[in-house]
Amino acid sequence: EEKHSQEDYETMMTDSADKRTTDSKALEEKMSAKAAMEADLLAHGEAHKGATSELMATEKYIASLHAECDWLVQEFRTR
Repeated sequence: EEKHSQEDYETMMTDSADKRTTDSKALEEKMSAKAAMEADLLAHGEAHKGATSELMATEKYIASLHAECDWLVQEFRTR
């Protein structure tokens, strides 16, 4: 029975080593994927900031056009 227990122990240790190897590879892959996603997030964040700035500039331009148009209409009415 001791021999059988020893074989079971050795099998368990081999299986554990294989599982640690598999888990280690999976962890490396997940860490790599996480790093790639963080880089993408940073790039998208920068693109969002740029698009937001452009949108604000466009809205400011539209507001100035609207004010100019209001002024022109008001001046036309006074004549």
